[in-house]
Amino acid sequence: MTKLEELIQELCPEGVEYKTIRETVGVNRGRRLTKNQLSGDDEYDVYHGSKDSILGKYNQYNAPAHTTIVVNTGGIGGVKYLEKPFWCSDGSFWLGQRNFINSKFLYYCLSGYESYFFSKKRVGGVPTIDKSVVEDFQIPVPPLPIQQEIVRILDQFTELTTELTTRKKQYEYYRDELLTFDNSRGKFSPKLEQLLREHCPDGVEYKTVEDVSSTLSPKIKIKSTNYLPSGKYPVIDQGQDFIGGYTNLEDVFPCGKYVIFGDHTCTVKYVDFSFAQGADGVKVLVAKSVILPKYLYYCMSNIRMTTEYARHWTKMRSQYIPVPPLPIQQEIVRILDHFEMICTDLTVGLPAEIEARQKQYEYYRDKLLAFTPAQ
Repeated sequence: MTKLEELIQELCPEGVEYKTIRETVGVNRGRRLTKNQLSGDDEYDVYHGSKDSILGKYNQYNAPAHTTIVVNTGGIGGVKYLEKPFWCSDGSFWLGQRNFINSKFLYYCLSGYESYFFSKKRVGGVPTIDKSVVEDFQIPVPPLPIQQEIVRILDQFTELTTELTTRKKQYEYYRDELLTFDNSRGKFSPKLEQLLREHCPDGVEYKTVEDVSSTLSPKIKIKSTNYLPSGKYPVIDQGQDFIGGYTNLEDVFPCGKYVIFGDHTCTVKYVDFSFAQGADGVKVLVAKSVILPKYLYYCMSNIRMTTEYARHWTKMRSQYIPVPPLPIQQEIVRILDHFEMICTDLTVGLPAEIEARQKQYEYYRDKLLAFTPAQ
């Protein structure tokens, strides 16, 4: 028998009482701040309509540390646990605290129901959820020792997922560093250091994306309604999935080395096989002799661009990228290929591992929070 099972048998053998958020911790409305009140230098983060990004900084807080928020507009239904005091704007509700509810346990109870909260949105005018949706939500309220043990177990899962995500961010950091040519030589590999001293001791030339590439026009464009689930040639479009679908039509791009840019989505892909182009919004680039195709791909992937729906190629083609001699490009590609293989391989890389751990966490979270209701 596990420690949790022993606690349940000892403290609530007849089941666990369920109570609404209104009956337990209560729901508080956030308060809007004007743009003039926000800054980037004050102490407290301001959360509004997103659980993943802050609106700015403010010199006061209206919600204490260890508080859970539920987003009511924008990223509707998002649930986040904040360990530090913060300002909750009117795009989110913040939940209160009581001595008989473990704050992190409360977060775990709600975190599995983001889609439920989203389904309760009102669509007239600005989409939002009413305060009563959160207030009427029921959670189990076992004795504190049980809550604490569940938090301990689930924290172990989330810490592991966080570690894996950090490793992926490490790759992005090294990619950024390798493609930033300045006087900070200590960040490079010894071989790359030697190549830099040998080939460009006075610095690296910068050129625009348009300077070092040419765009190709396709003979055919495949509409998404004509994608096949399988076929002779893959269809590459501007979607997040690497391959959008398949076609058996023959007028495709021949086998080569291409960089694909999504004009609307800003996705960047490297393709080294025959393919058909998906409908509109796709730019197919070939590298000129001064730059390696894979190096161009990494440079373009490293350019931060807004992703709202718009035409972005005009801005991308005018971006400046470093163009060192080819031996240096080859070494950078070799290093980044190694990192990318670790981080993006769909069968053994980090995304698959992170996804597996996340599913494992969600399974155990749902099991651990499924109590027999008290009669």
